[in-house]
Amino acid sequence: MHFTRTMSLAAFGVLVLAGNAIAEDVVTLGSAISLTGNYSTNGEHTQRGYDLAVEKINEAGGVKIGDKTYRLEVKYYDDESTPARGAELAERLVKQDGIKLILGPYGSGLTKAVAPITEELQVPMVEANGASRSLFTNGWKYIFATLSTSEQYLSSAIDLAAQNAEALGKEPGDIKVAVVVENDPFSADVRAGVIEDMKKYGMKLVIDDQFPREINDMSATLTKVKALKPDVLIVSGHSKGATTAIRQLSEQKVSVPVVAMTHCDSADIIGNFGAASEYTLCATQWAPTLAYKDDLFGSAGDYAKTFEEKYGYEPPYQAAESSAAVQVFADALERAGSTDPQAVRDALAETDIETFYGKIKFDETGKNIAKPMALYQVLDGQYKIVAPADVAETKAVIPRPAMN
Repeated sequence: MHFTRTMSLAAFGVLVLAGNAIAEDVVTLGSAISLTGNYSTNGEHTQRGYDLAVEKINEAGGVKIGDKTYRLEVKYYDDESTPARGAELAERLVKQDGIKLILGPYGSGLTKAVAPITEELQVPMVEANGASRSLFTNGWKYIFATLSTSEQYLSSAIDLAAQNAEALGKEPGDIKVAVVVENDPFSADVRAGVIEDMKKYGMKLVIDDQFPREINDMSATLTKVKALKPDVLIVSGHSKGATTAIRQLSEQKVSVPVVAMTHCDSADIIGNFGAASEYTLCATQWAPTLAYKDDLFGSAGDYAKTFEEKYGYEPPYQAAESSAAVQVFADALERAGSTDPQAVRDALAETDIETFYGKIKFDETGKNIAKPMALYQVLDGQYKIVAPADVAETKAVIPRPAMN
């Protein structure tokens, strides 16, 4: 196996391989991705992650399948951030375009719409941005995910609050928590993981609010926060939720000792809000400072540098996990020695590789069981890993200073 080449190919959203669909030593990738609509920001991060990996793999010589070497190309469709459209396009990719290996769309809801199609048609899907645990409870055999599942995203924030209970002037069981989530499968799982972790410590849930998709006003919740004074505020609402939370916490001068949320980087809370983002705890699948590396991209930091040189900004984890998804496909293709979807699926099930994104190994449900979530905090205008302890760059600042 040419593992370095495998790593270079690793970044396009969907691999397409179908007997006669391969022409002149090219493997075409097909991907239905959110290029417009509510999830277009993260859809673009996903696409760029795919594109960068494909470019690097091709530069490294392509993927060796049997006794031939193939370069990768990608065919994209815009799912318009709509699950029904995503399912329709996934079927088109397979039935009309002859694409037999698929990389997933952006987001749990869209992945949940596509997965029954790939399962029914028996084409493997490696997905990088559908974290909902419900994707892995259906007995599906053709879905594989590079990322950690959603119930893990912010549970570490609860652990961190418990570890710092004394600094908060309380026992762990006296800590009050407010939870605000978007009404979607991903955020529902984030909430479930947080509440499960709270139960370990006997913490009190004082606010439990759910908003329609695309959170754009948290005023009602923040009024309750001022009255009930929770010690921890948990927010999960994709990029728009993170943007709304940081903006309105600052505008309304709401002080909470611990604020933790998802999608900080894709919302660019540091660039957009500066000092208002300070001390926010952020869930992350990956960070450039983590000690992961591979032969294709080098270290996590090397990947970040390569991405930033090409696109002009530091890669959010959505891009990194997307690049890793193609690496997984390329590795499986080389080990399978074939483009046959069943052979590739069986090779995927045996994946056990180290990448710049972290270790990737799947359990029987298709979840990556080898890479933990991390938690960083905005400190002096930079993201610093503060949990888990064995990969932390620095100690978390808890409680966060009160707003003036």
